[in-house]
Amino acid sequence: QVQLMESGGDSVQAGVSLRLSCAAVSGDLDNRYCMGWFRQAPGKEREGVAAITLSDGYTYYADSVKGRFIISQDNAKNTAYLQMSSLKPEDTAMYFCAAVLCFGERIGLAASPYNYWGQGTQVTVSS
Repeated sequence: QVQLMESGGDSVQAGVSLRLSCAAVSGDLDNRYCMGWFRQAPGKEREGVAAITLSDGYTYYADSVKGRFIISQDNAKNTAYLQMSSLKPEDTAMYFCAAVLCFGERIGLAASPYNYWGQGTQVTVSS
């Protein structure tokens, strides 16, 4: 079991970069897990933006962020990251990280398999 905490959200101008962090404040994000980053804007459904299988680093990206966002892990720091570049106003949302014991299987961007969630960090992008 892991407890997750996001950080790094901010209010920024369009075009800049931002890095979100997801730290396991309890438990270990070892290679049994898959990690995902999700976002939810007001009035919209939660959307999966990036996911990674920690055992082999296999990644998934939503089409809306492909080429701009990169998900990564640092096992030594027990932390996952979402590097966001060329931010757009439509990226504005609350961003959540999530984890699930996947044992190397491909989980992807659907939210339902993930059962450990952080509280979220707000990203606001203005034009």
